[in-house]
Amino acid sequence: MPRLTISIDPAACCAMGRCAATAPEVFDQDPDTGTVVLLDATPPPELHAPARLCAELCPCEAITVTEG
Repeated sequence: MPRLTISIDPAACCAMGRCAATAPEVFDQDPDTGTVVLLDATPPPELHAPARLCAELCPCEAITVTEG
């Protein structure tokens, strides 16, 4: 099974919250700033599709998904 690795750029985050709503097992939001918080940089396979979707939906391109 391919490994999926997620990285975030909190400085690029515009605090829309789509990631936390779409994959709450992987992402959260900082309670003070609303910016993305990464909960799991290498999620299990069942969370790969939601993590990829979060990267696609992010309007600020603050989420990067690397596979391999």
